[in-house]
Amino acid sequence: MQSTALLTFPVFVLAYPSVLQEAEIFKEKGNACYVKKDYSEALSYYTKAIDACPSNSSYYGNRAATLMMLGRFREALEDSQQAVRLDTLFMKGHLREGKCHLSLGNAMAANRCFQKVLELEPTNAQALLERKNAAAVLEYEKMAEFGFEKRDFRKVVYCMDRALDFAVACHRFRILKAECLALLGRYPDAQSVVSDILRMDSTNADALYVRGLCLYYEDCIDKAVQFFIQALRMAPDHKKAHSACRNAKALKAKKEEGNSAFKARDYEAAYKIYTDALTIDPNNIKTNAKVYCNRATAGAKLSKLAQAIEDCCSAIKLDESYIKAYLRRAQCYMDMEQYEEAVRDYDKVYHTENTKEHKQLLKHAQLALKKSKRKDYYKVLGVSKDATEDEIKKAYRKRALMHHPDRHSGSSAEVRKEEEQKFKEVGEAFTVLSDPKKKSRYDCGHELDNSGTGMGDFDANNIFKTFFGGPGNFSFETTSGPGNYYFQFS
Repeated sequence: MQSTALLTFPVFVLAYPSVLQEAEIFKEKGNACYVKKDYSEALSYYTKAIDACPSNSSYYGNRAATLMMLGRFREALEDSQQAVRLDTLFMKGHLREGKCHLSLGNAMAANRCFQKVLELEPTNAQALLERKNAAAVLEYEKMAEFGFEKRDFRKVVYCMDRALDFAVACHRFRILKAECLALLGRYPDAQSVVSDILRMDSTNADALYVRGLCLYYEDCIDKAVQFFIQALRMAPDHKKAHSACRNAKALKAKKEEGNSAFKARDYEAAYKIYTDALTIDPNNIKTNAKVYCNRATAGAKLSKLAQAIEDCCSAIKLDESYIKAYLRRAQCYMDMEQYEEAVRDYDKVYHTENTKEHKQLLKHAQLALKKSKRKDYYKVLGVSKDATEDEIKKAYRKRALMHHPDRHSGSSAEVRKEEEQKFKEVGEAFTVLSDPKKKSRYDCGHELDNSGTGMGDFDANNIFKTFFGGPGNFSFETTSGPGNYYFQFS
């Protein structure tokens, strides 16, 4: 028994120095790889050194430094914390722990670590600098929180970009930035940020929520709901995901209900349902733009043209690229005979989407504008554009007698001049609308003066005499006083 014990003890004593030596060899090899920036190989050697001697704080410190170079800050944080647990005076360990906290966005914890270093060495330059950086991150966080409350999303994005200069691995800051990018309508940028996070952590509920938010704001509501549900599976108490999911379902239901009412020609009901839909989520720009345009369509059917134009303007304000809203507004302008505005909208559409249909709409509006700037002979005679030949003759007879200068011979000079002008216009109108060729050219918007069948110089009295007969066949006589006349045939 005694001899056995004596034989065992020397074996243990001899073995222990070799383990330490092996660990040191692994560390030196790791250091060599680190210098050459072969961090993966360095990590392997430092891990072997720790396995050989898990009580050496410098091994954990070295591996932490390597993990930081690989961007694996959470693992590096664990190694740094283990290093300072083994040696509370290990300043590099405290510095690395603080740097990991700061890189992960925990500025307050980082500040405590840097303060610990300064307690050990008050003039430590790196600790002083990093403490200043941690203070800056805390300030950017406060500014971002205030900006979000005030819905100043651009300010939040700016603050998060500045904070991420120090907190390079902070998912929380990136997600807040992505959420604000989505709220600003910069969906591709927001999706790019959260996609990077989801590649690293597919269960991140906040990233899943923001991915759904982007889809929701791009009017891909069904896909958005799937992401919101997935986020709620990861975090059942996620308030934003729950609210967004509820709004998405409600908005989709209202929009579809309004569309069904419109298809059923119940325009009053559709108008009201679209109005209700617009109250669900003011942040959903694209969907609300479509709802505004839908309400404008229903409003146009109800002859609420002014309101329809306002709704189209609201839709365009939300989404300047929404062609359908420009087309709807242009049609409303046409219906209200606001042709210059209609031409402007159709021109915008045609230059955005150069199609034959849009070109035709633009030409039609331009022709209507051209017509609107000349005399409207149909209005002069008080007839519709599809009036028959007999209706045109009857209208001329009535208006010619109404405005004939002889009938107003007792009026003031100003009234006589005005009635004489109207009498002349009535003659012009009749000359054009009673001639099929001239009427056709007039209806097509052609200029009559240069056509060979134009008005030229004419005498309205000659047209009147031709219509009613030669001299001596008519006269105007008073019946009871100035201004009271009757027309008498001989």
